[in-house]
Amino acid sequence: MEKEENILGKEKIGKLIRKFSIPCIISLLVNSLYNIVDQIFIGWGVGYLGNGATNVVFPLTMICLAFALMFGDGSSAYLSLKLGEKKKEEAAKGVGNGIIISVIISIIFCAITLIFLPQLLNIFGCTDALREYAMEYGRIIAIGFPFMMIGTSLNSIIRADGSPKYSMTSMVIGAILNTILDPIFIFVFKMGVEGAAIATVISQFTTFILNIIYIKKFKSITLSKEDLKPKLNIGKKVGALGISSFITQMSFVFVMATENNLLSKYGMESKFGPDIPITVIGIVMKISQILNSIIIGIATGTQPIFGYNYGARKFDRVKETLKTVLGMSVVISTIAFILFQAIPDKLISIFGSGDEKYMEFACLAFRTYLLLCICNGIQIPSGIFFQAIGKSGKSAVLSLSRQILFLIPAMIILGSIYGIMGVLYAGPVADGLAFMIATILLIIEIKNLKQGKIKSESIEEEIDTKNKLDRHIIITISREYGSGGRYIGKLIADKLGIKLYDKQFITKVAEETGLSEEYIENHEQKRDVLAVLNNGYYSGLNNADELFIKESELIKEVADKESCVIVGRCADFILRDRKDIIKVFVYSNIEDRIKRAVNIYGFHKDKAKKEIKRIDKLRANHYKYYTEKEWNDHNNYDVCINSDSLGVEKVANLICEMIEEHKLKA
Repeated sequence: MEKEENILGKEKIGKLIRKFSIPCIISLLVNSLYNIVDQIFIGWGVGYLGNGATNVVFPLTMICLAFALMFGDGSSAYLSLKLGEKKKEEAAKGVGNGIIISVIISIIFCAITLIFLPQLLNIFGCTDALREYAMEYGRIIAIGFPFMMIGTSLNSIIRADGSPKYSMTSMVIGAILNTILDPIFIFVFKMGVEGAAIATVISQFTTFILNIIYIKKFKSITLSKEDLKPKLNIGKKVGALGISSFITQMSFVFVMATENNLLSKYGMESKFGPDIPITVIGIVMKISQILNSIIIGIATGTQPIFGYNYGARKFDRVKETLKTVLGMSVVISTIAFILFQAIPDKLISIFGSGDEKYMEFACLAFRTYLLLCICNGIQIPSGIFFQAIGKSGKSAVLSLSRQILFLIPAMIILGSIYGIMGVLYAGPVADGLAFMIATILLIIEIKNLKQGKIKSESIEEEIDTKNKLDRHIIITISREYGSGGRYIGKLIADKLGIKLYDKQFITKVAEETGLSEEYIENHEQKRDVLAVLNNGYYSGLNNADELFIKESELIKEVADKESCVIVGRCADFILRDRKDIIKVFVYSNIEDRIKRAVNIYGFHKDKAKKEIKRIDKLRANHYKYYTEKEWNDHNNYDVCINSDSLGVEKVANLICEMIEEHKLKA
């Protein structure tokens, strides 16, 4: 019976976007509103200095969030990977390590913040007028760091366990509780910024408790005390899987630290003073974050739609989805632009009143700093689009370009020339430059999609073989590019009368996932260095992880079914627990590999060496990422041999003889 097509490849695009994007938008808006609610009530109950104080404390919260997402998203990705490999015990260890590391780091960070709070506030641009409020607010907020960090980490894990509604509910309950408690502590109990901090900590504690309760309800794993014991190798893997989330959040911390210090410096030289600019820009950034949350939510929800249809070569659906996402995002950013330009005084008034200079700077900030916010409707979805289709380098550039590459340098350079206005000018400069890069990359990609008829390489037909072995034997072949390792594997398979599995996996994965053979071939067994920044921050696993899980399942299936030779794909690691396996690594000197690349693969001699090194590096990164071992470490293999020492035919004969020895000893 023909397998039913995935809904991602046939359902109406608009319906799919609504289904996947709305939950993302809600989750992101809840996170954004969490911080804004505090500022609204503090602005009315304490004044703009109270808001300024929360803005210089906010980077500390962002650092805590960065670590929480690093180990939360890392644990959720580890959970999905190990469940895909059918290794529930290892999955539980990853989750347990993610939780316990979050506990340890949160307690350490809480202690550091409480001890060094004055020094940390100085780093983030605190002024004398803001210091008292910042100290009051910061001390209490720091006490809640463990609850916030552990609760946030668990949120990611709960989503990966298949309970996104529970995860969202615990977040929403915390946000609603914070909204209720803020006015009670600030206005009824007259506790000012301390009251706002207490309300926040109580809300974080509530979310923390709800998520702790869920631990006993895990659907896919069962946690034991042993799983909660820290293990360095597992902790490193979990951290590596979540590093993209950490980098994303820390980029905001660097921006805020730089911005606050420059605003304080140049504000002091202006009629506005240092406190008004720090307060206003903090509010402006948080309001703009609401805009960004909606756009990110729309684009993130479409990641699986992009990924599936791009892989399945349904480029018309990819273009339709991209057109819809960009259209919706531009409409939203246009509405925001109109509001920021037309009624900035009304927007800032939501956060309390201020004197004439305060209102004047607020209008300047909205109209200048967010002048090109309309560009976010293109730049943000573009980065997520490239991540979804596996273009990690382009996605990483777009993700970091505005914040790190453009905004910080622009603030420093323009601030030194134009003072406080120069810092404001940096906003549209960064938005404009990031927009230009995103547009250029999109145009190039869309042209490729329109052409989109790249001929797939044919997969060899299976040859009838007669097994000459009387025992079950699996031979895995890992090889340097150009060493002839694959041909050696074919010779071994022919001599022993068993099947060779290499590109056949591509066909099988394509049949089961709907992804095109071309897409799979271009993305399997290769991991770009920049892929670390694209681990599916909002939507779980990326395409490379999905391919690895599916190929791992197929490798285990064929290994259980029959004797065979398996080329590449980390098969030596995936089948490492079997006793009937012989792991071979084939290498060769660079000169011989260049000759083979020129004669067999048709490379020009000048480019052959570069291509060999590039592919070897991608294979090594892929192997390291999924096995935590070095690809060319001879300790990983039973046989390591230079293919040019004897020639590929004699090497194949030698390995066959060794297999016979292995068979007799088994």
